[in-house]
Amino acid sequence: EKSKVNSGNKYNDNFYGLYCTCKRPYPDPEDEIPDEMIQCIVCEDWFHGRHLGAIPPESGDFHEMVCQACMNHCHFLWAYASQLAVPALTKVNSLEDEGIVLKAEESEEQKKEIKKESGVEHQETKEENQVEQFNEPSTSSGSDCLNIYGYCSKFLQKFPVETAKTTSESLFCKLKELQSKQFLKKDTATFWPSNWRSKLCTCEACLKMYSELEVPFLTDEWDTVLAYENKGTSDQETERRDPLMDTLNSMNRVQQVELICEYNDLKTELTDYLRRFADEGTVVKREDIQHFFEEFQSRKRRRTNRMQYYCS
Repeated sequence: EKSKVNSGNKYNDNFYGLYCTCKRPYPDPEDEIPDEMIQCIVCEDWFHGRHLGAIPPESGDFHEMVCQACMNHCHFLWAYASQLAVPALTKVNSLEDEGIVLKAEESEEQKKEIKKESGVEHQETKEENQVEQFNEPSTSSGSDCLNIYGYCSKFLQKFPVETAKTTSESLFCKLKELQSKQFLKKDTATFWPSNWRSKLCTCEACLKMYSELEVPFLTDEWDTVLAYENKGTSDQETERRDPLMDTLNSMNRVQQVELICEYNDLKTELTDYLRRFADEGTVVKREDIQHFFEEFQSRKRRRTNRMQYYCS
């Protein structure tokens, strides 16, 4: 049995018939401006297009939207928006634009200057030479030698190189790579294409972050509105299919004719049989239907036995 109180239930303003940042009902009798409402995939609230902080693209250009509040909550999405959002937030016109904050680490040139001053470049060159040595066949028995994937030789003796590659890729974080580049953070909603969820990082650290932010569903491509719409359309097409026609299409011409004749005989006799109950105003019972089909099968056997087949 269900418990009386579900602690997982959450009630926002939508529960009381209020939507968007303006907290108005829909339809709003006092709103004379025609405006399309768009649902946020994170908080599931509905927003007027003019209250999103950005002009929504054409409806065919995007499939999902994340509102301003949820973008601030899921701050990591700004790094992905630089490449995936519609339109992509990659063009930097001016840092003085309203609501724009530049989030970036040191540029590559700045990093090089810092490395030169601290002598890090020399250290990296030394490490690269060591990596090249490790890639060559070695007869040393040292247990600390690493190959190009960062695994010791004993690990590679136990597991193939393909396993090392897969493990290395699972440890790679796409988010950190994006965060190391310049990207814009604006106080607006963002719009996303149909396949953007598949490009989110699924490393262990990111999965933990999704769980903490209560948005693990963002990596599920089957949890989109488009996926549910396609599923609903497919289910409707299945319901509209005629099982009789499906059966006919799987038969040859002779079998189709025989089936149609049998179907018409059954339909005619069952209609005549049930009409008597309707005329008399009596209830059709289970026993009556069983009796009908027993008689119908008996008549069918008698017709079949009387048939004569001639060969030319």
